Amino acid sequence: MAASIYPWRDGNSFELMMDGDCFFPKMLQAMEQARSSIDIELYLVESGHSTQRVMDILLQAVARGVRVRCRFDSLGSRDLQEADRQGLSRGGVDLRFYNPLNLLGGRSNLHRDHRKLVIIDDSVAFIGGAGFTDDFCIPGPEGHCLWHEQMLKVCGPVVADWVELFERQWRITERHNGRQPARLRRVRVPPHPPKGEGLARVSLTDGRTHREMVQALLASIARAERRVWLATPYFAPTRRIRRSLTRAARRGVDVRLLLCGDVTDHPAVRYAGQRFYKKLLAAGVRIFEYQPRFLHLKTVLVDDWVSLGSSNFDHWTLHWNLEANQNIIDTELALTVEQSFVTDFAESREWTLNDWLTLPWAHRMKIRLWGTINRAAIFGLDIRR
Repeated sequence: MAASIYPWRDGNSFELMMDGDCFFPKMLQAMEQARSSIDIELYLVESGHSTQRVMDILLQAVARGVRVRCRFDSLGSRDLQEADRQGLSRGGVDLRFYNPLNLLGGRSNLHRDHRKLVIIDDSVAFIGGAGFTDDFCIPGPEGHCLWHEQMLKVCGPVVADWVELFERQWRITERHNGRQPARLRRVRVPPHPPKGEGLARVSLTDGRTHREMVQALLASIARAERRVWLATPYFAPTRRIRRSLTRAARRGVDVRLLLCGDVTDHPAVRYAGQRFYKKLLAAGVRIFEYQPRFLHLKTVLVDDWVSLGSSNFDHWTLHWNLEANQNIIDTELALTVEQSFVTDFAESREWTLNDWLTLPWAHRMKIRLWGTINRAAIFGLDIRR
């Protein structure tokens, strides 16, 4: 069943929430106030203090007659203890796991549900990059969460499309066996609307039929006039995305990348991505590596067009994962996203071309090693597109 291509909807409102100390209490409050339904689709879920708080609220919701459905990726939720799984199921939560790992499954095990979505009463949606883990949600001794993340609260007509997307995946969860992606087809992306307020559309990759999200991103970068600012924790972009970024920079657009610094959960991916720095810097792309914490943001700001959600825009994500972003045209939200970028740029180290050319020998060897491994994986798994 092919995934839908969703249209632009107007009349929506948005609230951007930075870091778990902001978004987690608001998500809990929304679940506590749910009257009819709570639907959750997440990749990363781990047993801990944050998940226990969510579980308590979900079980209380079931007890007062709220329908609660949770759809977790089987790999991302591998650290959700069996006792917690049984507790949710016994308490009346309808719990399903996407593509259970299979020792004989081969490459089919790579197909994951990476979406992050919480829907309350079919009227409020939370979209972003977070999961239910203490690193995302519980501030540490220094007063902030270990992972720098954001979630977007959405109200309005576009929520109906998020509901439809959740329902579609819910229906096929149990019969989907993680088959390798089929031959992808190019689809028609809804045209970019004129300037307006409260405009939003659901943008996604289906994993098996299309990558409409990539087409929308490339189209937005191609028509950029002022800026292209992109934040991602894992920088392993496809050739088409790299080419699009360099072309925009060469025609005078302010192109900036906000990436992970030394604090990262996958150092090898960071080194592999740094092999692209030289050509990008030479083309005029500015590269910032965030220093204080692990940056897990997944945000694009092209002029006043915003795309925010689960996608990292890397080879792996775009080939194997189910992803979904909220694409938005709204002046107030664009200003809020712009300010969040500016704040993070100020706490980042900006690379120069000379920095790359004068890298120590040991650092260059790490880039070469992990870059070679990354290229071998891309070609070996045929995920070059």
